[in-house]
Amino acid sequence: MARLSRDFFDRDTLTVSRELLGKYLCRRLEGGELLALRLTETEAYIGRCDKACHAYGGRRTARTEPLFLPPGHAYIYLIYGMYHCLNLVTEPEGEPAAVLLRAGEAVLGGDTIRRLRFGDAPWNAYRRKNFLNGPGKLCEGLSLTRAQNGMDLMGDTLFLCDDPADLGLPPPEPAHETIRTSPRIGIDYAEEARDFPWRFELIRED
Repeated sequence: MARLSRDFFDRDTLTVSRELLGKYLCRRLEGGELLALRLTETEAYIGRCDKACHAYGGRRTARTEPLFLPPGHAYIYLIYGMYHCLNLVTEPEGEPAAVLLRAGEAVLGGDTIRRLRFGDAPWNAYRRKNFLNGPGKLCEGLSLTRAQNGMDLMGDTLFLCDDPADLGLPPPEPAHETIRTSPRIGIDYAEEARDFPWRFELIRED
């Protein structure tokens, strides 16, 4: 199975954030089942210049330590005391930067992902609309918590790939998709950085 290499992440964070759209985030559960999402929304965070980044100005704490790891590691933190957020570390080791994964589409293990999100609640229009459209929902659907914080994405538990054939899936149906850029969400405290157009969304045009 071909996977995204460390070199993919060892680049400019804005480039990585944009190019992650359409890639496949894969999570192998303890029992061996493989789950996968096609990524549709990301945000970039760059510590050296971005007041919204937890490691702005090189702030190095126990919480932000994963951001200083080599590129291609997971940085998972908790917000509001209840939602986990998965970030993928980018740029050279020691340069704190990452891409927040905000949304995706289930492509493998959908029944398990739905159960992780909603338990035994019936599948309906509301749950379909609010399935994986947020970083906390994405983490919940893949059973990701701070237990996976700092995990190397070159392993077999959490990784990314580019080709659906690597997952035994057919190519996606042809569709015209564009990338929309906009300011990031929920960072009004970040002064001028709140207006940086560092949110990237894959938009399907019918």
